Amino acid sequence: METIKFKTNINCGGCLKSVTPHLNELDSIESWKVDIENPDKILEVRLEGDQNEVVKAVTEAGFEIEKV
Repeated sequence: METIKFKTNINCGGCLKSVTPHLNELDSIESWKVDIENPDKILEVRLEGDQNEVVKAVTEAGFEIEKV
C-alpha cells in the first residue's frame, strides 16, 4: 500500500461530488481525499496498484491531474 499525491483542479464541493463516483469505483484505492484549502488542490490517494488508474479516473471526471 502506498500513498501518492497529485496536484489537481478539484476545488469545491461540487467538484468533489463529480469526481467521487469515478474514484470510488477503483478497487485499488483504499482511501482518498482532496485538500481544497491547499493552493495546489492536493489529491492524496492510498492505493495498491497502478496510479495511472487514478489519473484516468480523474481525467474522465473532467479534471486536470499531475503527480507531485
